[in-house]
Formats: sequence, structure tokens, C-alpha cells
Amino acid sequence: MLKNYLKIAWRNLRKQPFFTFLNTFGLAIGMAGGLLIGLYIYDELSFDRMFTDSEHIYRVDADINFGGKASSMAVAPAPLAATLINEYSQVEKVTRLRNIGSRLLRSPENTINIKEDNSAFTDSTFFDLFDIQLLEGDAETALKRPNTLVLTKTAAEKHFGKENAVGKSLTVDNEVVYTVTGVIDNLPKNSFLRDHTVFMAMAGNDDALNTQWGSHNYATFIKLHDQVKPEVFESEIQKIVRTYVMDWAQAIFPGITHEQFLATGNYLNYVLMPLRDIHLKSSKVAEMSPNSNSQNVYILFFIGLFLIILASVNFMNLSTAHSLKRAKEVGIRKTLGSEKSGLIRQFLTESVMVAMISLFFGLILAIAVLPLFNNLASKSISIPYANPVFWLVLLFSSLLLGLLSGSYPSFFLSRFSPVKVLKGTFSSSKGGGNIRNSLVVFQFTISVFLILSTVVVFRQLSFIQNKDVGFQKSQILIIDDLGSSYQKIQPFKERVEQLPQIEQIALSSYLPTPSNRSDNTFYEEGHPEQEENVNMQEWTVSQEYISTMGMKLAAGRDFDRNMATDSSAMIINETTARLFGRSPEDAIGMRIVDPFGTTGDSQTYTVIGVVENFHFESLRQNISALSMRLSNYSDKMIVKVRAGDFERTISQIEETWASVAPGQPFNYYFMDDSFNSTYEAEQRLGQIFMIFTFLSILIACLGLFGLAAFNAEKRIKEIGVRKVMGASVGQIVYRLSSDFLKLVFIAILMSLPLGWYAMNKWLEDFQYRIEIPWWVYALAALVAVAIALITVSYQAIKAAMVNPVKSLRSE
Repeated sequence: MLKNYLKIAWRNLRKQPFFTFLNTFGLAIGMAGGLLIGLYIYDELSFDRMFTDSEHIYRVDADINFGGKASSMAVAPAPLAATLINEYSQVEKVTRLRNIGSRLLRSPENTINIKEDNSAFTDSTFFDLFDIQLLEGDAETALKRPNTLVLTKTAAEKHFGKENAVGKSLTVDNEVVYTVTGVIDNLPKNSFLRDHTVFMAMAGNDDALNTQWGSHNYATFIKLHDQVKPEVFESEIQKIVRTYVMDWAQAIFPGITHEQFLATGNYLNYVLMPLRDIHLKSSKVAEMSPNSNSQNVYILFFIGLFLIILASVNFMNLSTAHSLKRAKEVGIRKTLGSEKSGLIRQFLTESVMVAMISLFFGLILAIAVLPLFNNLASKSISIPYANPVFWLVLLFSSLLLGLLSGSYPSFFLSRFSPVKVLKGTFSSSKGGGNIRNSLVVFQFTISVFLILSTVVVFRQLSFIQNKDVGFQKSQILIIDDLGSSYQKIQPFKERVEQLPQIEQIALSSYLPTPSNRSDNTFYEEGHPEQEENVNMQEWTVSQEYISTMGMKLAAGRDFDRNMATDSSAMIINETTARLFGRSPEDAIGMRIVDPFGTTGDSQTYTVIGVVENFHFESLRQNISALSMRLSNYSDKMIVKVRAGDFERTISQIEETWASVAPGQPFNYYFMDDSFNSTYEAEQRLGQIFMIFTFLSILIACLGLFGLAAFNAEKRIKEIGVRKVMGASVGQIVYRLSSDFLKLVFIAILMSLPLGWYAMNKWLEDFQYRIEIPWWVYALAALVAVAIALITVSYQAIKAAMVNPVKSLRSE
């Protein structure tokens, strides 16, 4: 019987090529989109699961509210790791990493440095805790000694080719010679360490030995014993705050107790972040690598689900609409003895066959567009051809989709009454119309929702791009990685200033776009009480920084190279003045104390200026407190370039650098590019919304096109009669189109409130955001109506233009 079902199914599909094409193409698009999104979600959910016992590994984070600023930090104090392993038996292993960003490395044979973008100081227990095997070297001893490092395979080949790298030397930042003691395989792309290529021994980092519990710089990972409940352990380690942290704090705030600390609204909590949750659930300060967002995964999941449902709805709609053509076939089959169950199996076989054909074309389509999707999503996803589970899931999903898509049409077709069908009275019987209309409404509800969402996402991105952020983004060139050639910076700066296209130059390691960050706690002189402290960013800059960056002063003056007292001067932002209870004008002359200072002793600064607030963090966050003071050290040069031939100007700057610091790499970027990179996730989301909105509209239009064609064919004689009676083409087109447009209007009424709610929830993540104006809803509605009208009108006009003699001749 199965062979018979397949043969008949194939004949029926070949007999109606137009509807077969619409069904197959619609399902193929839905399957391809669903497959790509499924692979993306699987990749997102697989992060950091490759490490042995990853379910028992946690990062110890710090949630802090102090000095008017609340922070969630992915780093902890240096002494925390030793305290955990020595005093808590629940901890099996512990290790620390400290991100140190890019480093310049060169072997003794080379005179030219090679930049490694992501490096970290690492404890010797790192390889044991994460169970990372070394390709070369001994994991137990690799990072025991100072001035040793481990490279990834790619980094080792970059510096030493195919030679054994262990035992060879590398000079780091033109200063310290390190010995390579190990090589590990390239870290997986779905790991929190995916971009790191250099791991340097923590034993060579003096700061790792400090006992300051208020300095948070170290990503601290622990592995708990199997039976330990993390929530119980998390509550136990709060004792560290009451003992060690408070003991340390009393040196700054004599007599302070934990109760007094909490009574003023402050808190410090150590919290456990499961390793497997870091990628999707952590967006804290000082992450090892950029993380994703679980919200985006949910959004993509529903988009993929909607695509598949839309394609399935298309199949149901077209199959039930086309049922009248097969009514007599069903009637004859039943008259000849076919049972209802046999008919259901026959029609389900056809739907499964369509699903399998669609799977074939959908897979080809997914493979073809996968490189573009990877580029869009910033991924390196591949089709797991060798994984049998993948193929089983794919086949089972397609089978299930075929059965679900064909279930309603099968039951609908199989219940036709043979008496009514063969007597010609079937057309007056009920069934199918309301369901079809509901499915069309569902399709366009989803489509309008996605149109609205896409417009809102792009409007928010446009708002971010055009908002006055308080500093100049355009025509600002950042020359990076100068710190390793510190002695060359001043002569380089002086020579670049002579170039005709250069307007102004400043030096700083701190930028309002992604760069170094440094928090510290300050208090007004004479008011050391902990409730009077203000926690703020501490930036070191050159005298020209504010003017070069195009920032504005709200009160006071800028740094002045001719005033020697400016070495102990400070410029704060408006938020800092407000937290100290001062207006910008009243803040001038304030004496602010840094209890830690650059040498460990307290230092006092005089406020000489208040800069207007500018955005130095994401627009998701409010502008927090910030201070600037003078320093000669910098690893970045900020160059304001006049409009003109940027390529020629950059080439001249590069030539100048090559003459001043031969052999040193020249790295640069534009500040507006760096600003845009902060919102890459939103940009990707907007592009994904746009693409999948287009696909959803395409699928909906395919279904509407097929229904309009069928409707026009069914009413061909009615159209002929109307034309004979004098109806115009416009009147006939209106008649044929109005029924579908009513359904679209219902879909609009359903989708707009859903879109309003969903997009306002998405915008809540931004402290600075747009309000959704009325015309955005109107635009989404008009686009949907226009698309539906164009889709339906083609078939309506085609039917209305037919000669009525031809349509009535067969009567």
C-alpha cells in the first residue's frame, strides 16, 4: 500500500505543478530559515560545555554598590582565590586570569613585533581546572615560573613556524623576555577564551600578590565538589566580606563595621556565575570576551519558529483551498469502497512527500547562504555532515512538519460526502473557509509584527548614531599600541603635528569608546566617612584631551601646560559634582582625596573644571561619575584630522612612525568605527530582523498568491457574468481583493498591540531610547496592506481581463 500511496502522491504533485511549487518553495524557505536559526541557537547554547566537569565550574563575581555607583563585576580581588581554596573545603580547584589586552611579541630572530590582540596573566592551575591538554610542554609546570608563557597553536606557528616552540624566547612589548613553556590547541570558538592566544605566568605579575580587597581585577574560577550546592556555598562565602574585606576597609574608614556599611545602602556580595551561563547570561564589567544575550536567542528562536509555522500554514491553506478540485476524486474513491483512514493516509503521504522534497531544497538553500549568515551573525557555524544525530533530527522534524502540515487538509478532504460531491451540491456545503481565513490572519499578524519590530530596531540604531554623545566621533583617528615604544611617543607626536592635515593631538589610554577602564573611590577633603565617598572612573589624559575630543566645559577651565600646579589638578564631570552635592560652579576649587593614590599613599587633587556629561559607556546605561587628571603615560594617540584625503594622511602618519620607531607595528582605527562596534549586537539583530521579515512576508505572499489564484479560478464564471452585465475591470478587481484585504486589516489590529508591547520591552534595556511614534505603526500597516494588495491584485487583474466569452463558453 505504501508503494501505491507514494505513486499516487507523486502523480498528484506532478498534475498540479503551480500549487506544488508554491507549497514546496514556501516550505523550503521556512525550513532553510529554521535550520540556520537552529544551528545558531545550538552554537549559542553550546558555549563552554567542552570543558571537563563544566557543570561544576563557577566564576566568582562581585556585585557592588558603593559611592553612588552600583556595579556587577566579572572580576574579584586578588586575594580571594587563595582564601577560597585554603578556607573552604567545598572548593576542589581554583584559578585566576587577568585580561591584559593586546601585547607586542617578537622572537630574537625578528626585528618586527607581531601583535597578539588578547593576552592574559594566568595561574599555573589554569590547565588543571579546565582540563586543557598541552600539545607541547608539561601542564603542571608550564606557568609555575615568572616570565614564562603558553601560546595557542596558531600563535606559536605565527612566531616560530612549524618548529617546536617550547624553550624558545619571545620579547614582550620590547621590554621583558619570556620563555615559551607550552603550546595548546586553538581554543574553541564557543569558549569564553575563544580570542585569547597568549597566557602569561601569573607568577610574573606582582599585582597578583597584593592584599587589597577593594581592587577587582581577577577573573576567579572555582570548581566545586560534586555534592556541593552552589546556592548554599554562595551564602557561606559572604563571611569573607564581614571579615577580610571589612578588616581591609578599616584602614581607610577607621571603626567601620559591616552593619554600618549596609545601613547606608551600600553592599558587596560575591556571587557564583555558572561557567555554562556566562555567554548568554552575563554582561558584567570586565568580561574576558564579548558575550551574547539570552534575549536575542529567544527572539531568534521565535522568528525561526514563526517561519516554519508560516510555511506550514501556507501548506494547509493551499491544500484546503485546492480541495474542491479533488472533491470528485474523494467522492469516487469513497463510492468504490475507500475508507476514511485510507484517504487520510494517502493525503498525509502527499504532505510528507512535499516536506521531504522541501527539505532537500531547503538544505541546499541553507548551505548556499550559510557563509552570508555567518558573516551577518559573526559566527563560524558549519553543517555537521558527519553527525548522525543532526540528520536524524532533521528527518524527524521534516516528517513531523509534513504530518502536522498535512493533518488538517487530510481530515478535511477525507470527510467529503460522496453523495453531495457527485450530485454537484458540494459547493454549498460548509468547511474550510473560516479556517483558511484564520490562517491568513495569523500569517499577516506575524508579518506585520516583524515589520514593526524591524522599523523600531533601526530607528533605535539611528537614534544611537545621531545622538549628541558629548564628544566628537568623526575625523578622530586613534593610533594604538604605542605603550611598548613609550620613549618614542613625544618625538612622534611632534612630527605628526607638523603634517598639514592634522588639527590637534592628545594622548590617553582612556577613550569614551571601548578602551581601558579604571574605577576608584574618592572623598572630599575633610569628609572621609564612607557614606560621603564617591566611586568614579579615573582617567589619565594629556592637556589637549578635552579640546581634541570636542568636549565642552560646564564650569572652570581646561588643563594648562603653563601651570605647574595642574599636576595635582582634576577635572570632573557633572555627575561627579552632583554626587558630591555641588553644582558645576560650586565644585570649582574642591579638594578631592584619593585614599589609595598611585603609590599606595593618599593623594589630594584640586578641581579646576567640570566637563559636561558625555557618554563613555553604552547608551544602555546612565552616565556615571568620572574624573580626569594629567599623566604622561599613554598607549594611544588621539589625532583630530581635517576633512580631506584620509588615506594619504594615514599613510604620512605611518611613514612618520616607521622613521621614529622602525620595526614597530602601526595600528590605528577611527573612533566612529569603535563607537559603532559597541552596538554590533543590535546592528546584527536589526539585519537579522530585516532578512527574516522579508522571508516571512515572502512566505505569506506565496500563500496569498496561491489563494488569490484559486479564488479567481473558482469565480471565473461569476467574473464573466459581471463583465457581460457591464462591470468594469476596477470593480471586479475590488470585488476579488476586498475579501483578502479585510483579513489583512484584522491581522493589523491584532499585531500592532503585540508589537507595541514587545518593542517597548526591548527598548527598556536602553537608558537612552526612542519613543515609538504613531507613524511607525501606520507605516507597518501600510506596508502590509500594499504587499497584500500587490499580491492579490495581480491575480485579480489577470482574471478580470479574461474574455467573458471564454469563461462562459463551457457552461
